[in-house]
Amino acid sequence: MAEDVWQQVGDDAVDVVVQAVPGAGRTQVVGRHGDALKVRVAAPPEQGRANDALAKLLADALGVAASAVEVVAGPASRRKRFRVTGCDPAVAADRIRDLLDGYPAAPSRRTPRTH
Repeated sequence: MAEDVWQQVGDDAVDVVVQAVPGAGRTQVVGRHGDALKVRVAAPPEQGRANDALAKLLADALGVAASAVEVVAGPASRRKRFRVTGCDPAVAADRIRDLLDGYPAAPSRRTPRTH
């Protein structure tokens, strides 16, 4: 299900969870990582270049301008949340589903916290 990698946050906005994998030959979606879109990133994680590459990929995939995509959580982490504005959530759902078509869900390696 694609719904677990994104969440509607307004009439024309969605949040997309991304698990970035640095050191790739090119930036591309390679499936799922738990509840995140797994994306290999070619750009180095220096000076925001990897985040910019991820934002561009999401903008292209969802049919919005690159300026409509921003990191809202985890800018220095491999696990990030992007907010995409100016898109119809139903269209975003279809496009994310198309990106994930054929990729099985991989289990998350995050371990639950115990107190």
